[in-house]
Amino acid sequence: MELGDEWMMTQTDRLHFLISYMQQEKNIAQSVPDTFAERFEVFRGLANERPAQKVSREFLDVQDAFLSEYNAEGITEFESLSPGDKQLYIWQGDITTLKIEAVVNAANAEMLGCLIPNHNCIDNIIHTKAGAELRLECADIMKNQGRKEAVGRAKITSAYNLPSEYIIHTVGPVVQGGKVSPMKQELLAKCYRSCLELADENNIRSIAFCSISTGVFGYPKEEAAGTAVETVKQYLAETGSEIDVVFNVFGTDDLKIYENLLT
Repeated sequence: MELGDEWMMTQTDRLHFLISYMQQEKNIAQSVPDTFAERFEVFRGLANERPAQKVSREFLDVQDAFLSEYNAEGITEFESLSPGDKQLYIWQGDITTLKIEAVVNAANAEMLGCLIPNHNCIDNIIHTKAGAELRLECADIMKNQGRKEAVGRAKITSAYNLPSEYIIHTVGPVVQGGKVSPMKQELLAKCYRSCLELADENNIRSIAFCSISTGVFGYPKEEAAGTAVETVKQYLAETGSEIDVVFNVFGTDDLKIYENLLT
């Protein structure tokens, strides 16, 4: 493929190339579906389970051309949002479509993204839309660290093909049976504070938080939201930070929870 040819391909053709490449890596011979929707699901599944191993420049060029166009639809500019309480914002939508300096990813301890094909957790969706480079950067971070990521800490990476500039990854606490211990609450608060500290260290002026630990990690939503808002407010008051903070919600129930806390 000649340099620049990836920009002449259709989105469906790009998916065919990407799927075929990853199938060849796994030494499997399967037909590529005809429709865009079916091809995207196959591409996503293969990308989700692909390990953090080197990939050709050709693959990355086609992938980036595909994701650049795919992610361009439905973008929301942070500047279009109105604060609910000084520097605090609530926004309902897909965090991967928010154009803001940094978004927070609810990661797992391996910090390599969700490896379950087509899983709908935020970690999976962020890695899917950011591209293979994100897993490679995370793998370098973890290799240098030499151990799994502790709950409550945070790491920063480029956002690659997302409309944001950075991704801040944090591992939240797991809650079983819906009962939150004081230690779990403290660890969740530490997640928010660690992300804010890292953002300020990197001169980031706006950040969007997903609802950390409230998905498969089982943290009750109302309690998590209360800890999130309290921790962020306390951090801003103690540090004098000027960072703007967006609480990203997806469902209507989550939206009401945050509205009750901030309006």
